[in-house]
Amino acid sequence: MARRSFLKGSLAAAVSGIMGVGLTGCNSSDTAEPLPPVSVIPAPAFLGFAAIAANRLDGITVPAGYSAKPFLAWGTPITGTYPAFLADASNTAAEQAMQMGMNHDGMHFFPIDVRSGGNSSSEGLLVMNHEYVEPNVLHPQGPVLPRPAEQVAKELAAHGVSVVHIEKAANGDWRVVSNSPLNRRITGETPMELAGPVRGHAKVVTKYSPDGSRTRGTLNNCAHGYTPWGTYLTAEENWAGYFMNSDSPQVREHRRYGVGSSNGRYFWETATPAADRYQRFNASTLAASAAEDYRNEPNTFGWIVEIDPFNPDSVPQKRTALGRFAHEGIVFAKVTEGEPLVAYSGDDARDEYIYKYVSKQPYFRNTAGGHLLNDGTLYVARFNADGSGDWLALDINNPEFAAKAALAGVSFSDQADVLLNTRLAADIAGATKMDRPEWGAVHPETSEVYFTLTNNTNRTAAQVDAANPRANNATGHIIRWKERGTLASSQFNWDIFLLAGDVGTATPGTNLVLTADNHHASPDGLWFDDNGLLWIQTDMSGSQQSSGPYGNNAMLVADPVSRQIKRFLVGPTDCEVTGVIMTPDQRTMFVNIQHPGDRSSVTNFTSNWPDGGNSRPRSATVIITKDDGGMIGT
Repeated sequence: MARRSFLKGSLAAAVSGIMGVGLTGCNSSDTAEPLPPVSVIPAPAFLGFAAIAANRLDGITVPAGYSAKPFLAWGTPITGTYPAFLADASNTAAEQAMQMGMNHDGMHFFPIDVRSGGNSSSEGLLVMNHEYVEPNVLHPQGPVLPRPAEQVAKELAAHGVSVVHIEKAANGDWRVVSNSPLNRRITGETPMELAGPVRGHAKVVTKYSPDGSRTRGTLNNCAHGYTPWGTYLTAEENWAGYFMNSDSPQVREHRRYGVGSSNGRYFWETATPAADRYQRFNASTLAASAAEDYRNEPNTFGWIVEIDPFNPDSVPQKRTALGRFAHEGIVFAKVTEGEPLVAYSGDDARDEYIYKYVSKQPYFRNTAGGHLLNDGTLYVARFNADGSGDWLALDINNPEFAAKAALAGVSFSDQADVLLNTRLAADIAGATKMDRPEWGAVHPETSEVYFTLTNNTNRTAAQVDAANPRANNATGHIIRWKERGTLASSQFNWDIFLLAGDVGTATPGTNLVLTADNHHASPDGLWFDDNGLLWIQTDMSGSQQSSGPYGNNAMLVADPVSRQIKRFLVGPTDCEVTGVIMTPDQRTMFVNIQHPGDRSSVTNFTSNWPDGGNSRPRSATVIITKDDGGMIGT
């Protein structure tokens, strides 16, 4: 098929020498400092380690010649009065707000000197998401109904983002820089601003923000991104489940995203004693106007949130031009002076879509900042059967989109209304429904884009298409594409990089057949290192881990030129392996381990990682180094 040759050797050319680009940051006023110069990193030997076997051990397994140490586990004190973690989970909500949050996910390492042109690999800011909470682990006796306000406050405090100033000690171990003014927790209650087209719109007016400019907190932060000007982006994924709306019918801004009609996921709206900060999770119509209740509160979630990690006083910005859906993360194409900024994001739900954002203003490194994320065009992908693809504009002023909306009998009041209803707009545009689009990764030199499609057991034989070629897709696949012409092009060519599955699974049109060294299911996390190696993390369900042939969730690494793939890490029992980044010298790797152990009861956990004994399981970061001090993956 034509799509099989879409790369045309571009990746092979890239591996001869890879560029590493340093980052700089902006402040909350959207200004930026100049970027440091580009540095050249010589390409090392690839995949120079022996693949490890799949297993179900309750620990971290890495290849011979590597070491792994847990770091920054849930509850580690990082700011404020630095309250110690209490093993019986009896820390208060106020203490939790000064500790690492729960269920680590996407993360990025910012060298401490990056804004002065440096590239430190021994000190920096490790910024990470905390996706959700497990009340059976978070509270000594589990959750109580109706929810005590203290429990709800603690759960909100365990969500969000951690900014941690870390440094390497003389003995090579990493540690938190205590009392650093840069250490910060951003939680489900942190004040935030709405930025871009939706700011001030009638559908984001709430009792908290009658002018529709602000909201509180960020929730269900899964994957992430980082900007070319050195800020952190956190993605709000399965936010809809936190809310309830008993209105019948619900408004489309809630109905299409799955807001429940009874109670939210954690019953936060039932908190006793009642308070405005908790009642906002009841999005039912309860007053005469939107400025008197929280009917619009869910509309302030589902966005990409920009955080300046070097300015602890900055207010996080929800960038609404990037669309509202279950954002898994966001990745940027290689930036070019004088060209628009291009970014990609997936909507992590069955039969949802892949999106592309193109800024209206061109990128210039000396002036780049958050304003580039406030004004642009959002597109959705259509994957054609012949290996070509089209980016379909979700723009009320685009004649083709306007005609499709009229034909469907759907009206939008303005572009903000389109963005508030991004999924509906993508339906109207005629995009390709995908098998749970999750993390994306962009090759550092060639700008080929890779996306994991984790699984979709709901896809029937009648719904199979070229981009989603398997019915009852329980094991998932990875798709990739390359823009035609410029990165802002409206057309692309695509192919399937791999089909995940058991030993013997073949990817048609390639020489890739999975073996015991690399068989896997449900690819999720995805990241390119500066040498062009593709790191793949898995998120199998509990039943798939316990009864399938794959063992615990794992991390693999692939050479995208040869399609050689090896298993590099296996996580502890019942965990998800998610989030990966290295220091600039590529000699320290950080990997996140989320929700080790079965959390269905308050006792008898199936994992006691990382503390061992009878301890509660704790999500944590793992620091991986090569025993000879070499680059990871060589």
